[in-house]
Amino acid sequence: MQFDSYISDLLYRYECVIIPDFGAFLTNSVSAQIQESTHTFYPPKKEVSFNEQLRSNDGLLANYIASVEKIPFEAASKKIAKKTKSLKSFLAQGETLTFTNIGEVSLNAEGNLTFEPSTQLNYLTNSFGLSPFVSPNITREVYKEAVEEIEKVIPIAVTPEGRKSRSYLKYAAVAVFALTLGGLISSNYYLGQIEQQNQMAEESAQEQLETKIQEATFIIDNPLPAVTLNISKQTGKYHIVAGAFRIEANSEKKLSELKTLGYKARKIGTNKYGLHQVVYSSYETRAEAQRNLYKIRREHNSDAWLLIQQLN
Repeated sequence: MQFDSYISDLLYRYECVIIPDFGAFLTNSVSAQIQESTHTFYPPKKEVSFNEQLRSNDGLLANYIASVEKIPFEAASKKIAKKTKSLKSFLAQGETLTFTNIGEVSLNAEGNLTFEPSTQLNYLTNSFGLSPFVSPNITREVYKEAVEEIEKVIPIAVTPEGRKSRSYLKYAAVAVFALTLGGLISSNYYLGQIEQQNQMAEESAQEQLETKIQEATFIIDNPLPAVTLNISKQTGKYHIVAGAFRIEANSEKKLSELKTLGYKARKIGTNKYGLHQVVYSSYETRAEAQRNLYKIRREHNSDAWLLIQQLN
């Protein structure tokens, strides 16, 4: 079983991939960065971390393995349990677990799990094809030194006669100032004319609109009563799945059953295997979804699992 490869595939699409009874790999988006000391630019990425507190089986990894290897969900779960037992055994012997393109997990002196992420892959799909690059240092002092060297070779001398002959510069400066002032006055006058024309056109359009409204006004003697509909639309990409059914009638039956029990159940369409999915509810945050998932597993359905998917 290509265990590392399955986890790596899921990290491209999900923020959390849990290995039941072992821990979870989490991803966190990081903006592009600049390292000034080396003039290196790094593209946006997903940083991978590990949390050994998240051990509850959300069904994500088992469902993916089942779909790839074409085996039942229960068989995939047993494979994961066997792999987890093997991982714990290696850790107990003091070995470091290497998850290809993800990172390394080991036990420290206090008996806690430590994680060293790998930098081989960027799991942020929006940064596909982007890689770090180094920008050459910009040294503007080089040009200043070059100018100084030229001045040494070709000195520029200003004699008293030269100063006298440059009296025309004073008149040129006055002429430039006059032209600039005239241009500003003309520009302001032109802009004022445009603003005035626009205001007149806007007032004319407003008068025409008011006339049309007055002509279209009519009175209803017996108006119909207003009807107020309160429609609550569920949002969020975290969904607690009650089941996926090949036959749509079965999904309708399950939906009716959950609504009778008071859940805000709904159908979220079919998945890529053509199964009709029914969820207990949808949530905006993972934390809220996890709390309700534990409650549903405890009170109603131990096989419920969390689906992370942005619906259209």
